[in-house]
This record gives sequence, structure tokens and C-alpha cells, in this order.
Amino acid sequence: MTTPIETRGLTRSFGSVTAVNHIDLTVRAQEMFGLLGPNGAGKTTTIKMLITLLPPSEGIARVAGHDVVTESALVRRSIGYVPQLVSADGALTGAQNLRLSAQLYHVARAEREPRIRDALAFMGLEDAADRMVRTYSGGMIRRLELAQAMLHRPTVLFLDEPTVGLDPIARAAVWEHVRRLRDRDGATILLTTHYMEEADELCDRISIMLAGKIVATGTPVELKAEVGPTATLDDVFARIAGAAIETEGSYRDVARARRTARRLG
Repeated sequence: MTTPIETRGLTRSFGSVTAVNHIDLTVRAQEMFGLLGPNGAGKTTTIKMLITLLPPSEGIARVAGHDVVTESALVRRSIGYVPQLVSADGALTGAQNLRLSAQLYHVARAEREPRIRDALAFMGLEDAADRMVRTYSGGMIRRLELAQAMLHRPTVLFLDEPTVGLDPIARAAVWEHVRRLRDRDGATILLTTHYMEEADELCDRISIMLAGKIVATGTPVELKAEVGPTATLDDVFARIAGAAIETEGSYRDVARARRTARRLG
């Protein structure tokens, strides 16, 4: 069986700065894999190499069995990607965004409309299909972007902080749809998130990045057990990454501040 994501010595430098430093990563079929770390740890750079937006400086990476450098076109046909920033076009309707994605992903013409109808129904967006996306809530936009990313039935899905800025109810709805997508399509999912409770609940395994390197990998249960019997992933993260973010306060302090800010709007 083809390994969905595999890297060996994967490295990316920008001048004298090494953003990703010789990482070895293996993500198994149909796994929900979390890539965690403080800002600047190298998570997004890693994803950009895996989706062929950035060439590696050193090392190799294979996604869906294809080399990201020598077989980049095959990689792009095999993946879906939901970036941090909004990617749906607010000046188009939901259905129009999906039609555009169907064309970009070369979905067969005869299959486009049935797939679009199915995607809208699956994401609970049927009643909003003909509304301009600029009128959508944040959660609706994310569900539409998930539909766009999965329209061509990719085997690997990359989600870069997909619930950032969403309220708890919208976050829960997005993740419920992510779970359903994996169950329906059997996709392998690699995600980044700053929400430790989200990673704990959703991820089969987790790698923590620090200063461009992977410093810990395991299931949430395994990682928490290394810290203590009552440890949370917040505690794991603080233990591993605390020194690096000490100047900005502890991870728990930052997370608490962000939660408070969201509650106050």
C-alpha cells in the first residue's frame, strides 16, 4: 500500500534561515495527523513543500506515492488543500465557486453538477448555494472550502489551521464534516492547529515541531502519558515548546488570552 505522506531529510532554507530542518515524517493511510508547533516552527512551510508550492532545499518528499519535485503535477491531482486564509471568492455564489473548482481540478464535465449537488448537500449548504459567499458566515465559508478541496475526491487532504477565527459552534460543525469526509472518502488528512483540545479529540497521531525540527511524535495518549497521568496536550506543548515561547508568555497563557478575546468578540 502506498504511504500517503512520507519525507526523509526534508529541508527548506531561506538564505541563512532554515525554516524546516531535515524532518522525517510518515503519515499512514486514512490517518488524521496533526502537525503542531508555535508560530514560526515551520508547519506551514512544510505543508507548502508537500503541496508543491515550495521546492525543498534538501531531502525528499512523496505524497500519494509521487515525488513532490519530479512528479508535482501528479501530486496536485491527488490532494486537496484548505489554507489559513479565505480561498473562496466572495463575489461568486457557493455553487459558482464549486463549478470553478470542478474546472480547475479537471472533474469530468458529466460529473460536475452531480458532484456539486452532492457536495452542497453533504456540507449542509443546499439552501445557500445561490447566495453570494460574502454573505456567508465564517463556518459556512470553511464548509464550502472543504467542499471545494474534496470535489475531485483526493486521497490526501491538507488543512492549515482550518478553524482559526471561528466560534466554538462553527468549529465543531467544521470538524464534524471533516470526520464525515474521512469516513466517506477514506482520505488521509494532515492538519495544523493551535487548539490543543481540537488536536486531542481529532488526531490519531501528532508531531510537534520546534525551530524547524520535529521534536516529538505519538498518539495524544502517548504524549500525555510522558508528562503525567493528568496531563493535557496543553501541558505536553508547554513542556516541549515552553522555552521557545517564554518571551511571549506560556502557551497556556496565550491560549487563554485568545479564548477570552473570542468570547468578548
